[in-house]
Amino acid sequence: MTSQQRVVVIGGGMAAARLAQRLRPAGAPGTGGPALTVLGEEPHAPYNRVLLAEVLAGRYAPEVIALPAPHDGVRWLGGVRAVQIDRAARTVLCDDGQAVPYDRLVLATGSNPVLPPLRGLFPPGHDDLPAGVHPFRALDDCTALAAAAARPGVRAVVIGGGLLGVSAARALAERGVSVLLAQQGEHLMERQLDAGAAALLRAHVEALGVEVHTECRVRGLRVEDGSVRGVELADGYVPDADLVVLACGVRPRVGLARAAGLPVDRGIVVDDELRTADPHVHAIGDCAQHDGVVYGLAGAALEQADLLARLLSEEAARYHGTRALTRLTLTGPGPDPGSPSAPLDLAAFGTPSPAPGDDVIRLSDATRSAYRQVIVRGDRLVGGILLGDLGAVGTLARTWEADDPLPAAPLLHLLTPEPSGGPRTAPTPDGGS
Repeated sequence: MTSQQRVVVIGGGMAAARLAQRLRPAGAPGTGGPALTVLGEEPHAPYNRVLLAEVLAGRYAPEVIALPAPHDGVRWLGGVRAVQIDRAARTVLCDDGQAVPYDRLVLATGSNPVLPPLRGLFPPGHDDLPAGVHPFRALDDCTALAAAAARPGVRAVVIGGGLLGVSAARALAERGVSVLLAQQGEHLMERQLDAGAAALLRAHVEALGVEVHTECRVRGLRVEDGSVRGVELADGYVPDADLVVLACGVRPRVGLARAAGLPVDRGIVVDDELRTADPHVHAIGDCAQHDGVVYGLAGAALEQADLLARLLSEEAARYHGTRALTRLTLTGPGPDPGSPSAPLDLAAFGTPSPAPGDDVIRLSDATRSAYRQVIVRGDRLVGGILLGDLGAVGTLARTWEADDPLPAAPLLHLLTPEPSGGPRTAPTPDGGS
């Protein structure tokens, strides 16, 4: 790609910010590299979405999770929404009336929170959510939730027991909010954990004061005078609620791509060069679907952004998917009253449940909130769950990410923590949907 070509990125999230960092011009603006324009719908500077729960908990101020500012060669237009892609003219039309021409277009539109079909979520004649009902996806959601949680005596219901819901419930509980967590599935974090690990996670969350309900379907909301007052559960229980958090997953934002005539399945379909059916248009991050997979993980978005930067710089590269490791740390009460808090570290990757013929190695110690399991298929590691001491995660992560054959030594060594000072993998921002 020559330095005269124009690259336009739609989306101002982590994938767009990473791509902008990697596509540095060779010199001062105008002397090398692509002419790069980023259209960011959110007015804020780009931020680390994985750390939103830390902002909600009051651990970090919003400015702390800001990502490094784009370099001077990037034209970053915050608070500007793309409304149409004219592929014939290679132009993006924006809500402020401007038309931005491109030679290469990158869709990094991310995803939207799923709004469940609950009675009362949108009262008749209203297009907005009732007061007190919040999704938990963007920085504005987080700051609104933090402000609402600061009121004394607030009662909150978090709908959804995945990674996002558990993180939100923990953060609100740390603020002193009375929290009920409703999960429709059999156990918490079903995408990442098996039943044994989920039981330990549930005990830890309940020790924070969170009331956990699994196999619990929410039927609707009780709304009075435009504000939420309670939540109706399928078993007839109606807990009071001043605050309802919707953590029911996310859905890729594909409307622009679909309207432009690009192939869309669950996400925007891309090939091994992260290219859509139009060779001038690429997609990365939560909105992209590669080889049938929509990752919805920050780690995959960053890897795709890095690879696309190489491709746009005329380097040879192919994307073969991301083998992502999910990391989460939950603070909690110490073992004795007045003792320091005892965090629970969690790491998970691959499949949480074995298939017929798989080998499973499991070590569990409920008294220490420790759980380790790996799943081996043939000579390959296909899944792992670790709660508590994550000393073994470095070896497991390297084996998993490289997809290397396992050594012939006894498999139990995979769950043995590495010696103090041994290699470790830094936590990666893989908070998912």
